[in-house]
Amino acid sequence: MADPTPTPAPAAGPKLTRLKEFKLATPVLALEVSVDGQTLFAACQDGSILHIRDGGEISPLERHDSYASGLALLPDQKTLISGGYDGQLIWHDLTTGKVIRRVKAHDFWSWDMAVSRDGTRVASVTGRYEVGGYKYEPAPEQEPSVKVFDTATGELQRSFPHVPPTQAVGFSPDGRYLAAGNLMGEVRVWDLTTGTQVSTWTNADLTSWGVIKSHHYLGGIFALTFSPDGQELYVCGMGPMVDPMAGNGVQRWQRFNWRTGERLDQTHEGESGQGLMETLEFHPQGALFAMGGRLFQGTWNLALFETKSGKNLFSVDAKHRITQLCFSADGTRLFLAKAKGQDKPKDGRWSEAGLVEIHEIS
Repeated sequence: MADPTPTPAPAAGPKLTRLKEFKLATPVLALEVSVDGQTLFAACQDGSILHIRDGGEISPLERHDSYASGLALLPDQKTLISGGYDGQLIWHDLTTGKVIRRVKAHDFWSWDMAVSRDGTRVASVTGRYEVGGYKYEPAPEQEPSVKVFDTATGELQRSFPHVPPTQAVGFSPDGRYLAAGNLMGEVRVWDLTTGTQVSTWTNADLTSWGVIKSHHYLGGIFALTFSPDGQELYVCGMGPMVDPMAGNGVQRWQRFNWRTGERLDQTHEGESGQGLMETLEFHPQGALFAMGGRLFQGTWNLALFETKSGKNLFSVDAKHRITQLCFSADGTRLFLAKAKGQDKPKDGRWSEAGLVEIHEIS
């Protein structure tokens, strides 16, 4: 755990001060925080699920057979659900440290997962990119790309089709609607009460066709979230690229009227560099949202934006890829999950390629 280190910030607007840093053996792909902000949970590339206490004590929970890619802490603060590239969802009892249940959700990877605000439903998305035609468009899905489960029983409640791979999923604040986005920049929204699809649109600004070094689609929507009032949908990823293998597209978020698919705003010109944005979350008070990811070229890979205007209020080069960020319930802290490169084990051991950081917001 490192000593508190100031993070550079402009004279005006929000400021971040790093309070703590936890070094982990393997890249962190997902992060969850308890309501009191004293306990963290990390899903790691080696399949491990780690329970991190504020004092620095780290203990493992049941692991996945492949990368652990998603986490959801239920409102009771006693149950954690994790998802992984083994296609499983695992319910962890945080009181005993034992597994409550395992559900084989997918035959392929769980790319992303989300839990409804009331904690009654958990959604997971999947899909393999296999060439379906001479234009290298994705082949039809082999299983429903979007599934919704009852968190109390693990039973499947809903399953929906999408074009694979489906990489991002999120619930509306009231839990009635579910949105998911894919590699092709297509968003679909369903009404969970009726089980019907209520809207869909394709966003060509967040996907790319590889021409220079590889002929296939890259990028897509990596994260999405409804606005706090539930009226709009925010998505993020990377804009079209000259060389998709280089990752040199615009660091991009976009705001939509999800009922019509009308784009209302996006990253403002001159306020962004190039790179892949992987995580976007609203501050609990709703006036700000944060976005982070990988930097290719520019000055930042972590930024805070004003919700009303979309203006970039604060940005910083966080030095390493940010895979997920989240706020404390009171909004005073920002938590970052990081991956220091695409790490691989050597002789069965992982290097210290994972970081979890805690920042104070002022």
